[in-house]
Amino acid sequence: MNHKFAHWGVFLLLSLTWGSSFILMKIGLESFTPYQVASLRLVAAGVALLPFLPKAIRQTPVNKLPVIILSGILGNGLPAFLFCVAETGIDSSLAGILNSLTPLMALLTGLIIFKSPIKKAQLLGVCVGLAGVVLLFSSRGISTGGNWYYSLLVVAATVSYGTNISLVHHYLKGFGSLQLGSIAMFFCGLVTFPVLWFSDFFPQFATDHAPWRSLSAGLVLGVMGTGVAAVLFYLLIRRAGSMFASMVTYALPVVAIGWGMLAHETVTWVQVLCMGIILLGVYLVNRAKTAS
Repeated sequence: MNHKFAHWGVFLLLSLTWGSSFILMKIGLESFTPYQVASLRLVAAGVALLPFLPKAIRQTPVNKLPVIILSGILGNGLPAFLFCVAETGIDSSLAGILNSLTPLMALLTGLIIFKSPIKKAQLLGVCVGLAGVVLLFSSRGISTGGNWYYSLLVVAATVSYGTNISLVHHYLKGFGSLQLGSIAMFFCGLVTFPVLWFSDFFPQFATDHAPWRSLSAGLVLGVMGTGVAAVLFYLLIRRAGSMFASMVTYALPVVAIGWGMLAHETVTWVQVLCMGIILLGVYLVNRAKTAS
């Protein structure tokens, strides 16, 4: 029972952390390019986890380092750029809906790449959660404008997320979350730092109108939304399983409603109902796992 409470505690903290990432990305994009925001996010995450890197390297077999680096690219590096570019062309509500494809992609990549079996109860839970997300954002309205093709970038990001979930579950399950997170984020930060160095990112702070607001958002996005979140996500996969971990994407709209309430937006009974449907989907997937 204590383990279940711990799993749900990590789940809620991760949902809150990741759910806040969308608004932080928007603030970052006020002054920086999508590539700068994504790079700042990854560099900040790598620096935040740097104190844990020496021990992680010593404890990690050399033959596992390429797998961990690949996990960092699939689970953080590539999606960071895809989401930032996508949010310059599509509505954030649509991005939120498409992000909910992650559990489905985890199921599909697990089946196609790793030949993992899929239970009907798990598939039912995913479908119920997805229905809740679609209903939630449909009630708020979706605006795609003429840039619908940007949504394909979000779909690509969910494929990357799903593949990483299956990769960690099959090849990295015995490793500690700090161990995986520190190595993965150090590599991502190292290879993306040149984007900041060779762009106009640093010269902006020598002016009278330095973008401190966007910088602060980017740093919080990196440290909390990527660094800490990556560690929590690895921990959740290792302790509760890949499917339960992937269901975090269904709780993100709940966090979005919370931000809306703080901004004095109206929260309707339909939105509350959608939250219940989303949590029902999470419960169905978790029950299917524990029953196995």
